[in-house]
Amino acid sequence: MTLTTMMMKFKAGDTVTVLDDSFSGKVKGYKNGKVLIETTEGFDLTFEENELVAIANTKEMGSFFANQSVHSVLREKEVPKKRSFVKEKKEKGEGFVLEIDLHIEKLVPNKRGMSNYDILTIQADTAKRQLEFAIKNRMPKVVFIHGVGEGVLKAELDFMLGRYEGITFRDADYQKYGLGATEVYIKQNPNR
Repeated sequence: MTLTTMMMKFKAGDTVTVLDDSFSGKVKGYKNGKVLIETTEGFDLTFEENELVAIANTKEMGSFFANQSVHSVLREKEVPKKRSFVKEKKEKGEGFVLEIDLHIEKLVPNKRGMSNYDILTIQADTAKRQLEFAIKNRMPKVVFIHGVGEGVLKAELDFMLGRYEGITFRDADYQKYGLGATEVYIKQNPNR
């Protein structure tokens, strides 16, 4: 089947946005079976049809997304939902446990343009701020979810945690968190 016989979803001049990215542009045509767009920054890029959404033609998309507007769908795609801590179920004698997810996607809306140093700095600052919050509020246990990766963030956490008195830390429960988490126990001082 050639491109001329295929049903083309977009035509030249359509305004589109990329679903899993944060830019949009105008369709220039098709190239090698992919949609060629010129971004608002002036770059020519190619995408599969299913990676793009026409933002000017909301009638066509209305049936596709039922009762949601195209703009609400795009808003969901652009801003990841932050989940920096959650309350977990209580186990035997265990009180509230503060879980902090240090994955950069959970801490900032968009990591584009950030260096590894910037990312590590944000993650370390978040960990320090949350640990001090837990100490101040007399929480007995904190879990930092850092992931496996190359171990740079884990090493940074270990270094930071080693500088605090009155806390102990170890790898978190493997069955619950896998290999990428650290549990911190805060010894409570009754004089505080």
